[in-house]
Amino acid sequence: MVASTHWLASGVGMRMLESGGNAFDAAVAAGFTLTVVEPHMNGLGGDAPLLGHRASDGHTFVICGQGTAPALATIDSFHDLGLDLVPGTGHLAAVVPGAFGAWLDLLARYGTLPLADVLAPAIGYARDGYPIVPDAAHTISAVADLFADHWTSSAEIYLPAPSPGSRFTNPQLAETLSRLADQKGTREQQIEAARRAFYEGFVAEAVDSFVSGTPVLDSSGRLHAGFLRGSDLAGWRATEEPTVSVRFADRTIHKTAAWGQGPVLLQQLAMLDALGVTADADPVDLVHTVVEVAKLAFADREAWYGDVPDVPLATLLSSSYAAGRAGLVGATAAEGLLPGSPDGRTPRLAASLWDSSHVVTSAFGVGEPVTTVRPASGDTCHLDVVDRWGNRISATPSGGWLQSSPAVPGLGFSLPTRAQMFWLEPGLPASLAPGRRPRTTLSPGMVLDDDGSGLAFGTPGGDQQDQWTVPFLLRHLLGGYDLQAAIDAPTWHSTHVPSSFYPRTHSPRGVVVESRLGAHVLTGLAGRGHAVHDAGPWAAGRLSAAGTRADGLLVAAANPRGMQGYAVGR
Repeated sequence: MVASTHWLASGVGMRMLESGGNAFDAAVAAGFTLTVVEPHMNGLGGDAPLLGHRASDGHTFVICGQGTAPALATIDSFHDLGLDLVPGTGHLAAVVPGAFGAWLDLLARYGTLPLADVLAPAIGYARDGYPIVPDAAHTISAVADLFADHWTSSAEIYLPAPSPGSRFTNPQLAETLSRLADQKGTREQQIEAARRAFYEGFVAEAVDSFVSGTPVLDSSGRLHAGFLRGSDLAGWRATEEPTVSVRFADRTIHKTAAWGQGPVLLQQLAMLDALGVTADADPVDLVHTVVEVAKLAFADREAWYGDVPDVPLATLLSSSYAAGRAGLVGATAAEGLLPGSPDGRTPRLAASLWDSSHVVTSAFGVGEPVTTVRPASGDTCHLDVVDRWGNRISATPSGGWLQSSPAVPGLGFSLPTRAQMFWLEPGLPASLAPGRRPRTTLSPGMVLDDDGSGLAFGTPGGDQQDQWTVPFLLRHLLGGYDLQAAIDAPTWHSTHVPSSFYPRTHSPRGVVVESRLGAHVLTGLAGRGHAVHDAGPWAAGRLSAAGTRADGLLVAAANPRGMQGYAVGR
């Protein structure tokens, strides 16, 4: 079974399963398809953390497709340009594109199909066309003037702006994918040759030439060349790493380590467990408690998470620490950020968090890509796959958004802009340093039962990814909701903690809610001091999930919001 944020990707994944491939083959094919059909949400040059489970031996793993900061990108180099934040768009925010390497690493280690087979559907859609979704068309229209006046390599691909539902092609991307797929030798040799072509060959050469030699307009309002070079790509490889986990509802919940924000979900679940929260609690009490717990966990993210060796993660995920933090939840909405002191260490937050220019009065409008022109909402993709053998994978590809970075001439795709998540202040876990991964928001997840059943799950949504999954898991694991009902149920998220994305804005005490929670819930939350924003009935969350039940039945579900997600199986 396959569930994803786009029906074509889900169909492609199912095609791989029906042709004899396993869950990992299906995920790779679906992932490459997403780079074609959701170019405003992700791209071939983006980022992709992958979380998998091999059923034959119970091996659960992470493949890190989050690229690193260039060797030339230092805090001083940005300060020399007069910048105190990394711009959210353009060349300066570029890190090594990790998605391609991660997908190839997954295929080589755990897949069974040839590279050309899993790339064929993406090549076909890029060459022959697909119906462009309304959000993508609206996003292109919103940045059309930027493309025409400044990002002319993007204008070649996307202008004139397509109308929603029209047939859209990207011949440049089709050619790039075809060149990468056209490799000789054994299956493993083909995969490695394609990796070298991307990271050491024609792709790396084009990236180096464009970023170093063509200054482009970015969200600072000025033209800048960038720091990314071919040598940065050549020196990077996707890595396999262990997951981190906690026990909740008699299951084990798995996430990436603290180079991503995934552990904030685990911290929230541990605190909610300490508080004895149930899915059938009074809805005002439930939403208030979940929001206050999220604020505490995300404050710890700001103080402690990053790609550094001394993150006190074992303590942050311990039951004793969770119990202490849970005791801070009061009857009304808390002010400020309240990070904890794991192992007695003194927390430190970025000084610029207290800059009033980063405070916004609206709790809505948060998301991943931010441009000089505000596009239609867009952020990330997600997909989950389970096969008949019980293998499972959760993947959250993102970055390389068409509206956040100009297309690399001749290649048909954009570069990732996740360096905007670094702080340009020394000494923080998420401070910029060459070779360091930005503390990404991308957060695939896995639930494993002791009997071997369980599910892969996740959602797009930037800082909201590890918030929307909390009510989903509470309803499914504690409330007995089936997967689709848990996804469909009204959800919410806090905007109190500063965004991970430029310009790092936040809304003190902000809570975004779906109106289907009921007017009495919204009124009750406001009475407790929350700044409530009614986002409408079906506006938050893009969850999907796929897994195996204890009776061996395969199950999957996808998000109905936006009428685009799709779950398929047989």
